[in-house]
Amino acid sequence: MASLGTRPLDAAKFRDPRVTARGERRAWVGLRGLETLWFNTGTLCNLACRNCYIDSSPRNDRLAYLTADDVAGYLDEIVRDGLPTRLIGFTGGEPFMNPQLPAMLAEVLSRGFEALVLTNAMRPMRKMADPLLALLRRHGSRLRLRVSLDHYAPAVHEAERGPRSWQPTVDGLVWLARHGFPVDVAARLLTEEPEASLRQGFSALFTARGIPIDAGDPVRLMLFPEMDATRDVPEITTACWGILGKSPESVMCATSRMVVKRRGAGRAAVLACTLLADDPQFELGATLAEAGRAVPLNHPHCAAFCVLGGAACSRG
Repeated sequence: MASLGTRPLDAAKFRDPRVTARGERRAWVGLRGLETLWFNTGTLCNLACRNCYIDSSPRNDRLAYLTADDVAGYLDEIVRDGLPTRLIGFTGGEPFMNPQLPAMLAEVLSRGFEALVLTNAMRPMRKMADPLLALLRRHGSRLRLRVSLDHYAPAVHEAERGPRSWQPTVDGLVWLARHGFPVDVAARLLTEEPEASLRQGFSALFTARGIPIDAGDPVRLMLFPEMDATRDVPEITTACWGILGKSPESVMCATSRMVVKRRGAGRAAVLACTLLADDPQFELGATLAEAGRAVPLNHPHCAAFCVLGGAACSRG
C-alpha cells in the first residue's frame, strides 16, 4: 500500500462501493454492535474554522437543530431492541448553540446512559453554566466534555479557529476543571512537530492552569489527523486488514452511528459515520434498525482518518 501523500486525489478512486479503481474488492465494516450513538445537534457554530470538516459556521444551518423529542425517539429504540449502547455523544457545529441541549442531556442521563459533549468551551457553553452544573450534581461522572483546543500555542490554534479564540477556550476548560467536570481535550496535528513534543507542550499548559489532564494519555488528550478529501490516499481493500495488522472491528463505524436532521427534512436520519454528513451513500435510513447494515469504506476519510490515521471519536 502507498503511504499518505500530498498529490491531488485520483478521480478514479472512491467511485464504486464494491471495488477500488484497480478492480480490487473494497473493504467494508459490519456493525458489531451499537456501542455509541452520536447526535449532531446542528451545524451552527459560533466559530468559522479554516478547515472544518463539516463547514460549521454562524450561518450554516444545513443540519438543523435536533430536539429532545428526536433524541428520546432513538433512545426508545435502543431500549426496545436491547441494543448494547452505553455512550451517547453530542457533536455539531457547537452543541451548546442548540437551546435544547440541556434537555437532551437530561433525557440521556436520566435513562442511565453516559453522555459526551464535544465543545469549544466558549461563550455558548458558559451561557448554559447553571443547567450544566445541575446535571453534574445529579449525574456526576456520567457527563463528560471533550474540549477542542487545537494546539497549546495560541497562534497555531487561532490560525485555524480565528483571532481571540484560544483564551476563551482555555478559560472554559479551566472552568470545567474547577467545577469537577470530567473533561478531555481534542487537539489536531496542525504542525510538523513530533507527537512527544505536542504532548509536552500541552502538559506544560495543563500544569500551569491547574487542569487535571494527563497529556500522555491518548484518550485524555486526543491528537486527530487533519482531514483533506482532496488529497490522494490509498483505497482500503479487503487485503489491507492483514497487511496493516488491523481488524474491521477497530474502525468506528463497527460500533457507532450518527443521527442528523437535514434542513427541511420531515424527520432525522441515521448516518454511518460522524465525519461524512454530506455524502448520501452513508445515509442508512431513518431508524437504528435500518442503519445496521455494513458500510463500504468508499471515501477518502475512511482511509486517511479511520484506517491509516488510526483515529476514533469515542472513549474506550
